[in-house]
Amino acid sequence: PLAVAGEETQNLGFIHEIKGGVLAHDVDNLWSHFSRENGVDLNVEAIITPSFGIFGGAVRPALGASLNTRGDTSKIYLDARWEYQAENRLFFVVGVGGALHNGETRLVSEDKKALGSSLLFHIPLEFGYRFDAHHGLSIYFDHVSNAYTQDENEGLDTLGVRYGYRF
Repeated sequence: PLAVAGEETQNLGFIHEIKGGVLAHDVDNLWSHFSRENGVDLNVEAIITPSFGIFGGAVRPALGASLNTRGDTSKIYLDARWEYQAENRLFFVVGVGGALHNGETRLVSEDKKALGSSLLFHIPLEFGYRFDAHHGLSIYFDHVSNAYTQDENEGLDTLGVRYGYRF
């Protein structure tokens, strides 16, 4: 398990951790290079309990959603997440998965991303600190795109802060 030494949890349930946060939507000058959309995304995610250890960390499934408060692109996603927990309470997460969105697939307006496909790759990165066995705070980034499987592939990046509670 990934709890801080001496603060081990006894989670026997289906949900390992719940995370929620506020993300800046379609952030300029990141992986996607430019922005068309605006607003704030409200993000919620459940990290599922089954895991397997690899490279000093653990891989778990994650199911989440980001809802754009301005009516621009929102998404739901399912990932495999690898998390490494250091003894100093810092943690790092990287993942890969898929996302379904309600945005545009083709360029129809200068203020909407042309994402090329309704099903996109989802790549999250997270860096944070665990205050104890239950509470953590992190900086979260994610990128969605179709990885050039379609002609249109503008991609979309979010960046923000999340709180996590482990059971």
